[in-house]
Amino acid sequence: MTPTSYDKALELNLDPKIYGTLAEIGAGQETANWFFRASGTAGLVAKTISAYDMTMSDEIYGKCERYVSATRLTSMLNHEYGILLERLAAKRGPDTTFFSFCNTVRARGYRDSGECHGWLGIRFQIKPGDPPSDIVIHIRLLDQRSIDQMEALGTVGLNLIYAAYRHRGHLREFAESLTDNLNPGRVEIDLLKFTGHGYSFFDNRLCALQLVQSGLTDATMFLPDGEVVQPAEALYHKPVLLLRGSFNPVMNIHLEMLRRAREQFSRSLPPEQQGREVELCEISMHNLLRGPGLEPLDFIDRADALQRLGKTVLVSRCAEFHRIAAFLNRCTDSPVGIILSIGLLNELFKSKWSEGLAGGLLESFGRLFKKGVTLEVFPWKNRKTGELVTAENFHPPENSKHLYRHFVENGRIRGIPCDNESLLAHTGRDVCRMILANDPHWRELVPENAWAIAERQAKMQNA
Repeated sequence: MTPTSYDKALELNLDPKIYGTLAEIGAGQETANWFFRASGTAGLVAKTISAYDMTMSDEIYGKCERYVSATRLTSMLNHEYGILLERLAAKRGPDTTFFSFCNTVRARGYRDSGECHGWLGIRFQIKPGDPPSDIVIHIRLLDQRSIDQMEALGTVGLNLIYAAYRHRGHLREFAESLTDNLNPGRVEIDLLKFTGHGYSFFDNRLCALQLVQSGLTDATMFLPDGEVVQPAEALYHKPVLLLRGSFNPVMNIHLEMLRRAREQFSRSLPPEQQGREVELCEISMHNLLRGPGLEPLDFIDRADALQRLGKTVLVSRCAEFHRIAAFLNRCTDSPVGIILSIGLLNELFKSKWSEGLAGGLLESFGRLFKKGVTLEVFPWKNRKTGELVTAENFHPPENSKHLYRHFVENGRIRGIPCDNESLLAHTGRDVCRMILANDPHWRELVPENAWAIAERQAKMQNA
């Protein structure tokens, strides 16, 4: 059974090998409070501190541009852990695994309706005398009342400290334990990152995948160099161009879709935003789970191929287009464009994507285009007839043809030209069949940087 928050706090308080400090900014000392509620607090806590005034905070941790940020959290961990070792290592070092827990949070304020979120982290030793290891998370507080947000924040903070010492050897248990003793829908955790001494060879992209797989967030993202980032921070005020696909394997057609869509999308932006677009390649759980189960190596292969081509990867569980649009609109106030093929465009008119919506198809499209999202549609070539189907000559279902024309005429759905129609002749399945049949023609369809990964993907699927 999952231990209660009180039991977790008491267990840590009574562990003679764990000792440290807690520094919390923005929502009270809610994590520290759990340890004070339980008995034996002196066995765990060397110091707690809060610094709400910005000048006081700057004097302790140094100045920074944003107070609720990963940068501020890092400066807090550096300061608090440094002081802890300086003052106590000589006395307790041989028998103690030291830790410093810090958070910087924006919780609900008086007459405040803004985004409530925070950065939480723990710097700790795995064994006495070890160099430090860091675990950092980003949390969104979804309760409406500040008192509820504070309770949730303290519970997650306690869970993070507990997991660092009790669950660090099992990623799924670690991730899912972060919301122990909280009802669903109270928090979202969209970043989990392990660094330092104990995690020098750990791939944090697996954390991104686990958070989505466990339902702790709708989406996470990482940069071409593999660094896991918090989406809203990475996309702040930036136009976004998203390509949805299975990328199994990555093909030249994907690069062409991105290139032509970006040319068109950029021209529609205000001059001051042109050239600032962020390209995202989305790998969805919907695609990853099409086989017998989720295979982490398959996910890493797809991510590696995209990153070798300089692409930023988004991992999501948003099968519906209106859900991924809502997620992106939450991360940026700039224009959002979604690139898709004619095949996916046809899917949008199927009832399965609007099940559960009272307004059906109209509500689904209303949510999708609510904040000016555009669909950038790449053509498709009918293999049997040779007909080139574009956004302009596409035939939607009869009962939706006037709705479709409305979207086209108002610039919500825009066709992307294709300079090389030969790219439309083959699918990812064709490439896999060619690889398995030793047909060298597949190399003309896949970027050279992705050849080795494409071969491995094909053999893995055939195993």
